[in-house]
Amino acid sequence: MNDPTNRWFAETLHGSYEQRLEISDILYRSKSGLQDIIIFETPFFGKVLALDGIVQTTERDEACYHEMLAHVPILAHGDVREALIIGGGDGGALREVLRHGSVDRATMVEIDHTVVDICLEHMPGLSDGAFHDPRFDLVIADGVKFVKETAHKFDLIIVDSTDPIGPSVQLFSDEFYTDCRNILTDDGIVVCQSGVSFVQEEEARGTLSRLTKIYADAALYVTQVPTYSFGFMTLGWGANSNRARSTDDATIRSRFEKASFATKYYTPEIHAACFALPAYMRY
Repeated sequence: MNDPTNRWFAETLHGSYEQRLEISDILYRSKSGLQDIIIFETPFFGKVLALDGIVQTTERDEACYHEMLAHVPILAHGDVREALIIGGGDGGALREVLRHGSVDRATMVEIDHTVVDICLEHMPGLSDGAFHDPRFDLVIADGVKFVKETAHKFDLIIVDSTDPIGPSVQLFSDEFYTDCRNILTDDGIVVCQSGVSFVQEEEARGTLSRLTKIYADAALYVTQVPTYSFGFMTLGWGANSNRARSTDDATIRSRFEKASFATKYYTPEIHAACFALPAYMRY
């Protein structure tokens, strides 16, 4: 964890590169049983959540990530009723999932209740009331164990995890994604964060390889999150059929208009383009 006397939060992202965020105020910091956690205020990005020295989300740019995790699969699928979120304790992905009135239930499996509690206290805008939505179920448990043992089926699984270190390591395995496939409905989709591929190529390449082995339809898609330096944030896509990714642009636009909510990053045009990858990501 950074030195509390230092008014800059330093994040080492790759060998010879570091980014720093100016700290206006430290709102919370502790080492829980699982993670080093800090929430601090910045002049530009607002409140920031970092786990184990790595920025997870900021108030200013979180929509670039959370909207793409939720709206791309939900609008492509067209009939997501049951959604499962593994991780995502800050509530941002949950907020976006529950903006869709068609969703009957969203279950979140979070390994560390502390993250949920402190984000509710210090960054309530991330969840924006979603934790109090009657369609929401919170399960404090190991996500790996949950997907292996549950008998429930889901139309969408969002794996909103940290990078493959600490408690998240098992979320980057063939076994975990096979278990996810087994609890998806026939046209079900799983999406997952897969690192910033410009410097985390192994993570992105590994995700695509894993999903290709396990799912009928596998791909990577991208978003741009300013505090996730080095370019595109890579998201993984695995589906039990190719129906959702075959949805035409006009249908996506129509579904978005019928959903009738405003977004900060996602648009139907971005949806149409997000599966187009730069040459360095064509694995």
